[in-house]
Amino acid sequence: MRVTNPAGKSRYLIVCEHASNWLPASLGTLGLPAADLERHIAWDPGALPVAARLAEILDATLVESCVSRLAIDCNRPVDAPDLIAETSETTRIPGNAGLGAAEREARIALSHRPFHDALAGVIEDRLAQGHETWIVTIHSFTPLYKGVSRPWHIGIIHDEDECLAAPLLAGLRGIAGITVGANQPYSPADRVYYTLERHARPRELPCAMVEIRNDEIVDAASQDVWAQRLATILSGIEESDVKLRMETAREPKGYRHSA
Repeated sequence: MRVTNPAGKSRYLIVCEHASNWLPASLGTLGLPAADLERHIAWDPGALPVAARLAEILDATLVESCVSRLAIDCNRPVDAPDLIAETSETTRIPGNAGLGAAEREARIALSHRPFHDALAGVIEDRLAQGHETWIVTIHSFTPLYKGVSRPWHIGIIHDEDECLAAPLLAGLRGIAGITVGANQPYSPADRVYYTLERHARPRELPCAMVEIRNDEIVDAASQDVWAQRLATILSGIEESDVKLRMETAREPKGYRHSA
């Protein structure tokens, strides 16, 4: 895992769980051809450049995983059936078949535990310093999944807490030509919300998961466009919140006089 800009001043904490397609030499290619390591089954193409640029614009801290989700998925609980997937989409992963308990524990120690320990440490340090923390995770998804076309350019994934998701959706829907999905192409029911369920929700931290269709972020220019769009909306949410708090603080404190 890697933490970038740990002293970032933004209230936003940016997270990218599927940032890398790297596999350690001990795992080889898990029995897959090298071309498969460039596919979505190995990582979220384009997600890390968007996350890094977004963090740069906002002066936010970024926490990323540096190991392919083919080895272990950092956005799944350790008891999830697809924590170490034997099949991803329609592709069998020979090196993940029939792992024993010791091998599973080695994978957890390789990436899952260090990533979540680091993220928890960043959050606790921020909260101990009184640094307000809103968590945004950045992902990408494929235009076509198991033969089904996905029309959304971007989706916002959230649970019943919509304090960050609702204004994000509203801001994105204000961009001409953009098809926006609410809990599309995934929802928390698909078991894709683990990082936020583990780190944000128990601490009552505002949070949302961003999914960008990966053909929208294929190069530096398009990645910058989406980072700028998200930064503009997120900054506006923050400014509105600050303004509301200031107005609330200025309101005269009434009192009731009883005869």
